[in-house]
Amino acid sequence: MGVIEDVYDDLDTDVEFEKFEAAVNDKVEQMGGLADEETAAMLIAHELRDEEVNGIADIEPGMEDVKFLAKVVSVGDVRTFERDGEDEDGKVLNIEVADETGRIRVSLWDEMAAGAAENLEVGTVLRIGGRPKDGYSGVEVSASKVEEDPDAEVDVKVLDTYRVEDLALGLSDVNLKGKILDVGTVRTFDRDDGSEGRVSNLSVGDATGRVRVTMWDERADLVEELDAGQSVEVVDGYVRERDGSLELHVGSRGAVEVIDEDIEYVPETTDIGALELGQTVDIAGGVIEADSKRTFDRDDGSEGQVRNIRVRDDTGDIRVALWGEKADTDVDLADYVVITDVEIKDGWQDDLEASAGWRSSVTVMDDAPAGAGGDSDAGADQTSSQGLGAFSGESSGSDASTASTTSAASSSQSADDTTTSSGEVVEFTGTVVQAGNPVILDDGSETKTVETDADLGLGDEVTVSGPETDGRISADSVEVHTGAKR
Repeated sequence: MGVIEDVYDDLDTDVEFEKFEAAVNDKVEQMGGLADEETAAMLIAHELRDEEVNGIADIEPGMEDVKFLAKVVSVGDVRTFERDGEDEDGKVLNIEVADETGRIRVSLWDEMAAGAAENLEVGTVLRIGGRPKDGYSGVEVSASKVEEDPDAEVDVKVLDTYRVEDLALGLSDVNLKGKILDVGTVRTFDRDDGSEGRVSNLSVGDATGRVRVTMWDERADLVEELDAGQSVEVVDGYVRERDGSLELHVGSRGAVEVIDEDIEYVPETTDIGALELGQTVDIAGGVIEADSKRTFDRDDGSEGQVRNIRVRDDTGDIRVALWGEKADTDVDLADYVVITDVEIKDGWQDDLEASAGWRSSVTVMDDAPAGAGGDSDAGADQTSSQGLGAFSGESSGSDASTASTTSAASSSQSADDTTTSSGEVVEFTGTVVQAGNPVILDDGSETKTVETDADLGLGDEVTVSGPETDGRISADSVEVHTGAKR
């Protein structure tokens, strides 16, 4: 084995031996006999060690020239510009390249830009050399050398349409279809240069997950034309990271367009009974309590707002505080909601409480997804088998022909009776906000607990009668009002 092979074997490089050997021979010739093969091989190896990076994620501003292997994921247009003191215009073309560690923009200049515009295609694998610098959208590389490598492979997807699970940091020119889960409002902010910026947010989901969409400046006003539940396509978005999560951003080149497609979104949620202090999770369930919105003064003099609701699945229930614009979400008793990115905190009387802030989304679903809330086997809580089923629009346990049902425990006692040994006989009409036994009814002004074996579901409007003791009614009769869901 020769000295060139010995030096090459000690290198950790993607450069093929034949190219390394050719570079060594060129170096020997350039130095006019001042360096032998071993010295030239060491010089080339030193250059490769200084320049070769393990991946795009390792590239930082301030580095000397770097070399890396990457796949082209987008090709821009050639732009011309005037150079100071020169008659001939300059040319530049920006491309986006990626490897398994990330994405980066590469600027090609003059003849290189013109050649790339004619011949370069998305999906081509390139060996790139250049100098990193801070650019408009993060780190960029100003290329000094670009060479196609048809034999190399880079495991990066190049897609016409992305799904949420396909998103990765640094992606640009992203088209993604999804269902709007939550719509924010337009907010303004001051930039460092004194100008005013505008920003708004959506939460969008598909069958593979959900993502927060951030729209800037002239695109921020799009939220005023959009509603939760609509299907949209995000066009020419780019992926950024915030607080450890990926976001899809829409700038002046991008758009959010309503489409006539049914996009499936299946939330992956955590059982309420399994929640622990300090978690940030997604939860789902039926709304069994819904308080009015309250306003308050912050320490800085601004006004805030909050609304508390209580959400129940088949494993338990939890109070959810909806802060800021989330307090304006149209949520009613017996709605089935999915609430994302809630923080689990200490609540009143040492109970856990979920806090939904600016990062959260609150989505009222048309139907409870199949299997929502966890285990629905025979041994599960009755809220699972009765309450969640109520969101399908079917009246649990009610007969459409008779518009009523009577509890198996009902007696022949007349509603005209005024007292029993258990207490005074009362009649109460309300909406089921908790199913099972006991049932909880709410008529908009007061809540009653009812003991009954009747098969009732969340959202049923019923009239019960029976003796009441300490605010608890032992129902002798239960009438379900057909079609009276809400």
